[in-house]
Amino acid sequence: MIQLKQIKAPAIENKLSPVALTDETMAFRKTALLGKMREKGYDSLVIYADLEHGSNFEYLTGFLPRFEEALLILHVTGEVYMVLGNENLNKASKARLLAKAIHMPHFSLPNQPMPKKGTVEEILGQCALENSKKIGLVGWKNFTSFTEDNAQLFELPYYLVQALKNLYPKVLMENATQLFIGEGGIRTRNNANEFAHYEFGAALAGRCILQTMDQVEVGKTEMEVAKSLSDLGQAHNVVTIMATGERFEKANIYPGSKVIKKGDRLSMTTGYKGGLQSRGGYAVSKLSELPDAEKDYLEVVAKPYFNAVKTWLETVKIGMLGQDLYNKVEEVLPKEKYGWTLNPGHLIADEEWLSSPIYPASTEKLKSGMLFQIDIIPSVQGYAGVSCESGIFLADEKLRADIRQMYPEIWHRIQKRRKYIQNELGISLSEEILPTSSATAYLRPFMLDKYLAFTAR
Repeated sequence: MIQLKQIKAPAIENKLSPVALTDETMAFRKTALLGKMREKGYDSLVIYADLEHGSNFEYLTGFLPRFEEALLILHVTGEVYMVLGNENLNKASKARLLAKAIHMPHFSLPNQPMPKKGTVEEILGQCALENSKKIGLVGWKNFTSFTEDNAQLFELPYYLVQALKNLYPKVLMENATQLFIGEGGIRTRNNANEFAHYEFGAALAGRCILQTMDQVEVGKTEMEVAKSLSDLGQAHNVVTIMATGERFEKANIYPGSKVIKKGDRLSMTTGYKGGLQSRGGYAVSKLSELPDAEKDYLEVVAKPYFNAVKTWLETVKIGMLGQDLYNKVEEVLPKEKYGWTLNPGHLIADEEWLSSPIYPASTEKLKSGMLFQIDIIPSVQGYAGVSCESGIFLADEKLRADIRQMYPEIWHRIQKRRKYIQNELGISLSEEILPTSSATAYLRPFMLDKYLAFTAR
């Protein structure tokens, strides 16, 4: 049923505006975490952050520490300490929760002033941890090794872990990142306000990828095309990709001056909070322009991949087990033949990859409020990759009603996206699936033709 034919392109969504997290949402986040701490017996949490690994910190404070490091110490009593470097100390008063600020110049950039504030141990000793019997250390990974004690793997810098163990040698310390991103973690589900907050970034990524696909032309450089992968001054949560021909030459991972030639393999990616978009294919407009050894690309790689995306969207539902979705993808796109190795779908939030309930033998249930990336990455020797990685949100009837009532403009966008996916792409969607951008599931493998796309109609 899957065909490559001329269809109407998705709408470019121009009226996108960020949605702030409400005070009620921020207060609920803290309350939910305190409940998890009591449930798991933690007296205190030490939550680490830097620019790339700060989303658990940001989840509670509302900000990332930019180019510095930071700690948030949360006690089960609700008392909060924020340990900050030179250039983030002034952010404590702007944070979304009340905390006592403590200056740790060790968190600052190299050679910046280090006034005599004390040693690392002396500074951490000001955070009221001395009465804790069980402390959770939170970085950004919920380790799931089958061969190690995951609770004793810490992704915080050594000097911090060492200082804490020196200060409190009799205290039980465990990796507690699972409270945030593991099964039942507080960050794995979103309310209507959080969805609206993340939908802005996901929709923006969709707009960027659609505009960028329209910029692809023979003779343009990667950088010329890549201009439209960024927009509105928003920070990316993933490295921007616009690559033609052979990728990673001389270890380069950024768009450069390489010129697009007919027949080149192409790949492009952009992402913001809430969603990523990725596309892969060829710089051709028709089958005859493919390299001779790759003229069966559609049948060997692209069509089976699009069928897997279609199957994923028509299978995913609230209440199903992660293993069932994994097994369905394996059924229609066997990994041994198509070379995919990662989870065929994962959760997304401030960061591009939060965690994933979709893996072999997973008994984790997919739940209302989960924000997903459709992330299936085939790798077939001798052919270009293919991708229409994009996102959806799972929402039960009550959550859908909340979104419809609180954010009518977003709801209207969602309904237009659903109509397009079903009527133009031929993919059936249950009511609980809310596409997070107009580009969801839209795939043009021949990127010089602006109208040819896959459809199951």
